[in-house]
Amino acid sequence: MSFAEKDSTRTFSLDSYYVSEDLGFILHEPMTELPSYYQPWMDIALHLPELVLSHELRSRVSRMPLLSSQYLHSHRELRLAHLALGATTMSYVWQEGEHHTVKVLPQNLALPYWEVSERLGLPPIFIHADAVLANWKKRDSEKPFDIANLDLVVRLPGGESLRGFFMVTLLVELAAIPALKSIPKVCRGVSSGYIVDVAQALQDISKSIHDMTEALKLMHVYVEPSVFYGIIRIYLSGWKDNPSMPNGLIYEGVSPEPMEFSGGSAAQSSLLHCFDELLGIKHEAKGGAFLTRMRDYMPPAHTQMIKDISSWPSLRCFVHEQCDEELNQAYQLCVTELTEFRNYHINMVSRYITIPAARARQLRLEKTTEEEMIAKAPTALEERGTGGSSIMSFLKTVRDETKQVFPTVNKN
Repeated sequence: MSFAEKDSTRTFSLDSYYVSEDLGFILHEPMTELPSYYQPWMDIALHLPELVLSHELRSRVSRMPLLSSQYLHSHRELRLAHLALGATTMSYVWQEGEHHTVKVLPQNLALPYWEVSERLGLPPIFIHADAVLANWKKRDSEKPFDIANLDLVVRLPGGESLRGFFMVTLLVELAAIPALKSIPKVCRGVSSGYIVDVAQALQDISKSIHDMTEALKLMHVYVEPSVFYGIIRIYLSGWKDNPSMPNGLIYEGVSPEPMEFSGGSAAQSSLLHCFDELLGIKHEAKGGAFLTRMRDYMPPAHTQMIKDISSWPSLRCFVHEQCDEELNQAYQLCVTELTEFRNYHINMVSRYITIPAARARQLRLEKTTEEEMIAKAPTALEERGTGGSSIMSFLKTVRDETKQVFPTVNKN
């Protein structure tokens, strides 16, 4: 049943979307071990950086037994399996860089990965829900949920910068929790015509989005641009809209035809999709199509939450019709904070991708060994995000479309 079909007096539960009051979209207490039957998967997944560095991963995978997914029972077991097999797949494909990829993912990896993905309703590729939402553990269970006390369950190459990249992104998700809890209040308030309740909830949402931006700033503290651009990015890249793998990847034992899937992307986080739907922000053309496609890379329950928010009575129209100054200001502040978040994201992309890409091109022309890490970065990704989009034009368009929501509201 969609939001629009629910009586406004009924209680809307985040739990029905696997969204918790204390962790939001983040998976509660991710598992770190699978049943012993699946130890061959974990023996590889927990040592991916070393196996890639020694160029032994592909040979190790070739010796891995073909295991059935039938002994995975709980949601958390399936999420860990998807994480482990996904990280192994990315490492297998990109072990030798962009010029020595593979055309076929071997059956002993591809088939169980496909089975697990089907059971979860997720694509068979490493996604945001794996890398961030299900890939964390506390170093000390008694200590706080902060970056010093957080670690990864499964790692890819990239050392501490990789940990920092995923953990800072996790903190952004955490900062959004007050906003997620306020979304049902907005929806119920609009349905019931409670202006004060809507204005208060929007104020809480704007503060939460501001806190997300502050959390994102930690990226500069914990992630080295040269490591992110030269090492990490390729392992987040998929085989759709990627010149390095123009024909996609064959999942042996699943289909004889190659398939294309996008790599991990911030656009796969459900947060901004929820805010866009709530605030009535529309994204058109290629950018809008890309964002819509990214919803296929989210846990189905989270995608359903986004769809249901879109079916509620329009907040934007409600604000426009009420002619209430406090409500109007609260709405505008949400849009401003969301625009600022997207502005900051653009600045980060410039530091971590655009500038290193320009430097890499220069170093290759000079044929120097200076900053070898950057110079060896994949050329196919210089203008693209790991999800396959033309990253700067995409982000700027999405930011501008966020700002364009103002004129309708400001007529009063």
